Formats: sequence, C-alpha cells, structure tokens
Amino acid sequence: MKKEEIKIYYYKSRGPGGQRKNKKLTSVKIIHIPTGITAKGTEFRSQAKNKQIALKRLEEKLNKLQKGKKQRIKTEKPLYAKIKQIEEKRKRSEKKKLRQKIREF
Repeated sequence: MKKEEIKIYYYKSRGPGGQRKNKKLTSVKIIHIPTGITAKGTEFRSQAKNKQIALKRLEEKLNKLQKGKKQRIKTEKPLYAKIKQIEEKRKRSEKKKLRQKIREF
C-alpha cells in the first residue's frame, strides 16, 4: 500500500471521551482510492493511535480482498433426500388437482 493510494481525513469524534475528543480532530478515516475501501479509527482520544488502528484495519481489509473467496465444492444430494423431495412434490400436485374445477363433458 503506497502513500499515493490512500487519502486520510481527520474529523471530530462522537461519544464518550471528554472535552478533548469533542473539540479536537481525533478521529481518522482512511480511504484506499483504487478500491474505495474505507477504515475508521475513533476509539482513542489520540489522533496518532486512531491513525495506526485505521491503517491496520485497512491493511486487513485489503489482504482479505486479495485472498478471495474459497471455492465451493459441489456435493450431491443423498438418495433419501431426493426421494423425500419427489414425494412432497407428488403430494403438493395431488392437493392442487383437488382445487381444480370439475369439467363436464
């Protein structure tokens, strides 16, 4: 991750932490420009600690993105499940046939 790829914003935090947290720009939001992924750090009253946390979170998100998803291994339905499904379909079909109007010839 290069410095040119990220943009850092500082803003006033909310929540508990006292006057310093409410008045100073202690919270940090970091945006990774190529991907648009964001990470925030607002836990501490110190801007430096929040920046470290946000950078760490952003790095974790980027690593997770590069890793990708695990490929799913297809499994076949067991025979008893197939038989049960067919039986339920047959019952539903019979129930719907009873709802039909009787045709006269």
